[in-house]
Amino acid sequence: MSLQVEKLEKNMAKLTIEATAEEFEKAVQKAYQKNKSRINLPGFRKGKAPRVMIEKMYGKGVFYEDAANELIPEAYGKALEECDLDIVSRPEIDVTQIEAGKPFIFTATVALKPEVTLGDYKGVEVTARPVEVTDDEVQAEIDKEREKNSRVTDVDDRGVEKGDLIKLDFDGSVDGEPFEGGKAENYDLTVGSGSFIPGFEDQLIGAKIGQELDVNVTFPEDYHAENLRGKAAVFKCKVNEIKVKELPEADDEFAQEVSDFDTLEEYKADIRKNLTERKEREAKNAKETEVVAKIVENAEMDIPEPMVNGQVTNMLQDFARRMQSQGLTMEQYFQFTGMDEAKVREQMRPEALKRIQNSLVLEAVAKAENIEISDERVDEEIAKMAEAYKMEVDKLKELMGDYEKEQMKKDLALQAAVDLVTEAAKEV
Repeated sequence: MSLQVEKLEKNMAKLTIEATAEEFEKAVQKAYQKNKSRINLPGFRKGKAPRVMIEKMYGKGVFYEDAANELIPEAYGKALEECDLDIVSRPEIDVTQIEAGKPFIFTATVALKPEVTLGDYKGVEVTARPVEVTDDEVQAEIDKEREKNSRVTDVDDRGVEKGDLIKLDFDGSVDGEPFEGGKAENYDLTVGSGSFIPGFEDQLIGAKIGQELDVNVTFPEDYHAENLRGKAAVFKCKVNEIKVKELPEADDEFAQEVSDFDTLEEYKADIRKNLTERKEREAKNAKETEVVAKIVENAEMDIPEPMVNGQVTNMLQDFARRMQSQGLTMEQYFQFTGMDEAKVREQMRPEALKRIQNSLVLEAVAKAENIEISDERVDEEIAKMAEAYKMEVDKLKELMGDYEKEQMKKDLALQAAVDLVTEAAKEV
């Protein structure tokens, strides 16, 4: 096998790979052996026809495609070992010579990992994000817990009030004609939730169980059903049931029921602490994101299109797996959303480009700062993972191959680079 490498523009390269005539002949013979059992030829038992007779009947190139498919992966793999290129895309294969008695020649066009020229990456200016937790935010968390612990009771001695949970029959019409979706029985509605057309729920206030009433509304001009936009409608309504949600009082007894604390003040202090920690994490993540975006903006690189396409493909495969875990195929997703693969790929492209840029720049920072991850550091990370998965460390190590460990080293180096540039950033 021989190899020639031609560097192209925009970090692309073309590998011209040549297998000897003898190697090609072996591949053709192997293709014949694999396929002969499926070939019927007059005068011969199935699978017993000589190769020369099959080629005479179906043409000299009858086995060429299978031979090429056999030869290309092996030859391309050898070429990768021989050339000193950092290839970041699948090859685009083009067969340029395939003929009996001659060398088999094909080209593989590939994307190369771009060089990154770093700009300023230490001391970049980012937005200051002071962390503060207000009393209202603490109270909002308490109210959420009160909602979770609320109970619902029936009401039959008064009319509908804002906040009530009701079951409602309604039958709507425009100019006396019913319309699609305008009718329901025992519809669950929280009065005042804004679920219905503006003005609808307000007119239910005061209605009692069993009472029938007309609700007059006008559909908004931006209503989703075009045929109803701006139209006046009448809904004949009847309230079948009224329930009220009762929230527990926020006191010491409530705190004891929903937490490990004896008093409401202790519970509030714990909520404030958790909110503070959450906001600090969010502020840290936001700062890291802004810093990385700034140093990417300051850097220079020329990313080849196949590299972006490959990242989009990976993202699309991850998305498909997530959909599958929810019981949806991609075909069903496309049907429900009106999308297709081309549109999804186009939507994913900016994020794919961003991920590549971030990774390349952080790798360059790690190299510039001589950041190296030791085997001991990897072992520490594996130990954390084992604890999280409730596994023995040695068992987890057995399941991880060299590739996974090297990937972990790379990820840890990138995070170390993020930490370095974030700590060096100036908040303004």
